[in-house]
Amino acid sequence: MSTSSEPGEFLALLTPDEAAALRAAGRVRRWDRGATLMTEGDVSDWVLVLTAGRVKVSSHTASGTEVVLAVRGPGALLGEFSVIDGLPRSATVTALEPVEGIALRDFTAFLQQHGRIAVLLLQMVTSRVRDADRKRIEYGAFDTTGRVATRLVELAERYGKPANGGIRVELPLSQDELAGWTGASREAVSKALRSLRDRGLIATGRRRVIVHDLDGLRRRAR
Repeated sequence: MSTSSEPGEFLALLTPDEAAALRAAGRVRRWDRGATLMTEGDVSDWVLVLTAGRVKVSSHTASGTEVVLAVRGPGALLGEFSVIDGLPRSATVTALEPVEGIALRDFTAFLQQHGRIAVLLLQMVTSRVRDADRKRIEYGAFDTTGRVATRLVELAERYGKPANGGIRVELPLSQDELAGWTGASREAVSKALRSLRDRGLIATGRRRVIVHDLDGLRRRAR
């Protein structure tokens, strides 16, 4: 289970004093793999800062199809939108493995007391909007194999570990979830993975991928 904050995530951007203030203001909570941390449509007044484990952030279409919006890991801030604007949760957050985090109520008051953190949050929100725009462009410009390759590059860069001359990614997503993350059917994702295997770019196993040629995977992702 991943425990160190990812570079660029909320917790990693805080000073030691700010992180200590956050921990003092909140309380530690834990969830098992498969547990729902937040539910789309709920009205709630707390945020969560992940300290261990990974989650998927997802939403459902009118027909009930799950769309995976993001995979988030240690250091991530979750649930801040609904706390700030008072509207219902815009997505469901589900544990992909056992997770732990700091739950914090009255987040707005915390931000008022820590002006630098409020500025960091604004920068993070801007970054997420840019990322969402980039993904919309991907969906229109890339084929399924390109989108799958893009997501695998992202996972390898964030969670990959050297193994047997390649990069091993312990993939917490099922093929159905990977399909939801790439905006494709399970069958299309399976075909895309087979294509990437046939090119010698990756090898796959149960909930894991070994990237043999990251540069080649990046080229296929374009």
